[in-house]
Amino acid sequence: MAHGEEKVRAVRGSFVFDQLTLEAACALHGVPEATARRWKREAKQAGDDWDRAQAAQLLAGGGIEDIARQTLAAFVQQVQATTAALQADTTLAPDVKAKMLSSLADSFAKLMAGNRRLMPETDRLAVAMDVVKRMAEFVAKKKPALAHEFVELMEPFGDDIARVYG
Repeated sequence: MAHGEEKVRAVRGSFVFDQLTLEAACALHGVPEATARRWKREAKQAGDDWDRAQAAQLLAGGGIEDIARQTLAAFVQQVQATTAALQADTTLAPDVKAKMLSSLADSFAKLMAGNRRLMPETDRLAVAMDVVKRMAEFVAKKKPALAHEFVELMEPFGDDIARVYG
C-alpha cells in the first residue's frame, strides 16, 4: 500500500515533535514499521536525520532537563534508602560499609557533575540561592539589628534570583 507525503510527514512529526518511538508513531498513523524505517533511512540519505531532529527537539523543549531532574530525584531517594539500610545493617564490617558509602558518594558526585553540564541554569540557581542564604546568615550573625529588614528585602530578591537563574 502506497502512502502519500502527508503520511510520511505525520509519522516524522510524531517521532520528532511528539517524541514517540518509531513503533508508536507507526501504530498511531497505521503505517508498517518496515515502511517507516525505510522512510527514515531515505530521509537520512537526503540530509534529514530524524534521530538528530528528535534529539534537537528534546533539547530545545527542555526535555533533557526534565529527565535529568527526575534521574537526580530518583538517585537521591536511592542514596537515602541505601544509606539508611547500611546504617541499620549490623552484619557488615565497618570497612565494607565504608567502601560501599565511598562508592555511593563517587556515583553521586559523577551524577551531579553530569547534571551541571545538562542543567547549567539549575546549577547556577542553586549557587545563587546558596549565596543569598549565606548572606542572610552573615547579616543575622554580624548585624542582628538589620536581620529583619534584610529578610524583608531578600524575599522579593529571591523571586528575582529565581526568575533570572531559574
